[in-house]
Amino acid sequence: MSDAEIPDDIKAMKFEDALAELEKIVQKLETGDARLDEAISAYERGAALKKHCEAKLAEAQARIDKITKSASGVAAEPADLD
Repeated sequence: MSDAEIPDDIKAMKFEDALAELEKIVQKLETGDARLDEAISAYERGAALKKHCEAKLAEAQARIDKITKSASGVAAEPADLD
């Protein structure tokens, strides 16, 4: 899924809001109560939310790495978030 495939409303979300919605979708899908077409739509939205959250985390990591550069310009060891 490319960035162009992420709906504009998701692109505008803050990380915390996107994560909260993703958690609700996962809970809904885990119950198995949704009709098939609703479950597929929810899964697609969840995939877009996941991609958005991953991008936000990558942006945050890049900012942290930039901040941790020493005065000599040598970057400190980046955090391993995996």
